Amino acid sequence: MRTCIALLTIVSAISVHAHTRLPLGDGKFSTTPRRGYVFACDTRFPGGGGAHRIGDWVSKGTWDPSAKPYVEGNVRWPNASISIRAGDTRRFVTANSLPVHATGEFPIRAGSRAYDYDRNPNPIAPKHVLLSLPLKPEIAARPGCVPMGMIGFAVSGVAIFNAFDLAGRDAPAYEIQDRCNGHPERDNRYHYHDWSPCLKVGKPDVPVGWMLDGFPILGPIDAKGRAYTNADLDECHGRVGRVVIEGRAISSYHYRFTREYPYTIGCFRGTSTRAN
Repeated sequence: MRTCIALLTIVSAISVHAHTRLPLGDGKFSTTPRRGYVFACDTRFPGGGGAHRIGDWVSKGTWDPSAKPYVEGNVRWPNASISIRAGDTRRFVTANSLPVHATGEFPIRAGSRAYDYDRNPNPIAPKHVLLSLPLKPEIAARPGCVPMGMIGFAVSGVAIFNAFDLAGRDAPAYEIQDRCNGHPERDNRYHYHDWSPCLKVGKPDVPVGWMLDGFPILGPIDAKGRAYTNADLDECHGRVGRVVIEGRAISSYHYRFTREYPYTIGCFRGTSTRAN
């Protein structure tokens, strides 16, 4: 079955400007799986890039999303494309990494409030992605570490990165993203580090993306309207429960976006593949 994703409307289950301070994720990486941390493949962060100035929304080990600026703009990407096709044993994904929703204006415009903190010089450009993921992924004997760069993708056509910036800091707290919580990196790939309010939520048990081990990632709200937290999830930021895939309800391991760090996954519960 071939699924072509149409333009997503902005539906915010958790607002980018929610009025609650969040704990910083700085230093929360480990060399083994640990709940609330990222099991990082490499803890020698190179630094460079990212925000050059710390905003006053970061204070005393917490940060306030409601006080953080965003990259302004309303840039549309009419050539954005993503296709998801289930074969006999594999799930095939082809995309050009352009989002089906609007973005801010990148490079960040000089003179804007965002530019005062983050002078991201990178434009958004198409990047071809081809993924072949297991259709029925299995839990590995040992959890896998999380690399830098792309660790999954969203149905909006956008890559999902881990929670770090290049200095090993909490990327959503320090870096300035647009209203969809996205921005481009030095290879011009637009990506999310955390939940995007521009992802169409739909039903809470329908995947909003897939990680590179083949397990789906779902939104941050359960069927009763309650937000998931780290306490609800295991050390890889997932759980076993109901998931509706291609219209069929199954019980499966899956990851969850959360509003709190590490936002996406803490480790790979299955065996990860690599994007081509």
